[in-house]
Amino acid sequence: MQRLFLTAPHNADVKLPTAFLCQLPEKLAVVTTIQHLHNIGDVRKQLPNAVFAGQVLGCRADTAKNLAPKVDAFLYVGTGEFHPIRIALDSHKPVFVWNPVSKVFGQLSETQIAAYRKRVQASLNHFYHADTIGVLISTKPGQNNNMITSPTLANKMNPVEQILRRTDSKKYYLFASDTLNSADLENFPFIQCWINLACSRIMDDKIKNLVNWQDIREHEASQ
Repeated sequence: MQRLFLTAPHNADVKLPTAFLCQLPEKLAVVTTIQHLHNIGDVRKQLPNAVFAGQVLGCRADTAKNLAPKVDAFLYVGTGEFHPIRIALDSHKPVFVWNPVSKVFGQLSETQIAAYRKRVQASLNHFYHADTIGVLISTKPGQNNNMITSPTLANKMNPVEQILRRTDSKKYYLFASDTLNSADLENFPFIQCWINLACSRIMDDKIKNLVNWQDIREHEASQ
C-alpha cells in the first residue's frame, strides 16, 4: 500500500507574553509538537538561555527524559494535557504549559499527574487479577509499542512472544487489527482485561480494562 504523510503546521503565534516569561525558571528546556515546530524559533529568541529539545510525542518523550538531569523544568508549547503529562512522567520535573491557541499559561499540577498514575495503577491491578487477557496488536506500520523506528513484523511480534512466554496461569488471546475500535471489543465479553501493544496512549480512556504492555514491563522491572 502506498502512503503519503503530510505535516499540518499550525499558524498560531507561539510567542509568550512578557508576564509569563518571568515565571519560568532559568534552567529550562523547551519542547513542542510537530504542529508548532516550524515557529518555535520565536520562543527561542525570547528564552536565549533555554535548551531547545525539539519535538515530543504523546506516547514518548525521550528527549525530555534525556535532558532532565540538566534542567530544572520544561516548557511545553502546544495544546492539551496529553503531551505534557508524558513529559512529566518521563522527566520527573515540573512542566509549564503554554497553549498558543487558547493563550493559556500555567504549570501542570501534581493532581493531574497523580490522576494519570492512579489510572495506570488501577489498570495494572485489573490485569493481575484477571484470568483471560486479550492482546491488541496493531498492524499499522507506525504503531509499534512506541517503537517509532523500524516498524517491522519482528519488532511487532517481539512483545507478543514475551507475553506468551509468561509463566502465569492466565489465558492470552491475540487480536490483530489495522484500526482499534473500542466498540468492537465489546463483542468479546469473556475478555477480562486487554493488553495494548500499539502506541501506549492511542486508546487512553476509551477502552475499559486496558493496560499498556509498557506499564506492565516497567512495573515488574521495579519489583
